[in-house]
Amino acid sequence: MKKIEAIIKPFKLDDVREALGEIGVTGMTVSEVKGFGRQKGHTELYRGAEYMVDFLPKVKLEIVIAKDDVERCVNAILETAQTGKIGDGKIFITDVDRVIRIRTGEENRDAI
Repeated sequence: MKKIEAIIKPFKLDDVREALGEIGVTGMTVSEVKGFGRQKGHTELYRGAEYMVDFLPKVKLEIVIAKDDVERCVNAILETAQTGKIGDGKIFITDVDRVIRIRTGEENRDAI
């Protein structure tokens, strides 16, 4: 099993969720996060005063899936989250040793 963590622009969430649903992803965790990379933030104007926004709002998706579904999942995220502009985000893929569904005690593939 693999865990895919994708950091994307907030306005792309619905498109990504829909694309993942179409390929059979049945669950995910979504968090509102803030961060920066090469984008380095930007300046905004508030009540006539300019200030620096260092951390930009992003959305973090966490998906645990079978190893053989990783490429389809990654491709769905890439195709729907990509705008071609700086700040589109990142995808991280890591190994998952064990998954347990708390309600039933099912493990691994049965638990996802």
